[in-house]
Amino acid sequence: MAKYPAITAVIVGGDGNAFSIMGTVTKAMRRGGASQEDIDAYFTEATSGDYDNVIRTSIKYVNCE
Repeated sequence: MAKYPAITAVIVGGDGNAFSIMGTVTKAMRRGGASQEDIDAYFTEATSGDYDNVIRTSIKYVNCE
């Protein structure tokens, strides 16, 4: 279950670039009221691996569609 299940980021059908996905998720987190600390933690974790890690980390933090 996502840390912020009430926040939804639409990543399917958009630009599949990893940085674009992280931008979409970060923007959704800001709009949804996530703390800057959690946004920073998301970004650090998402950039610590490959493309699959970006997807896994995004799903870990928010509801992804």
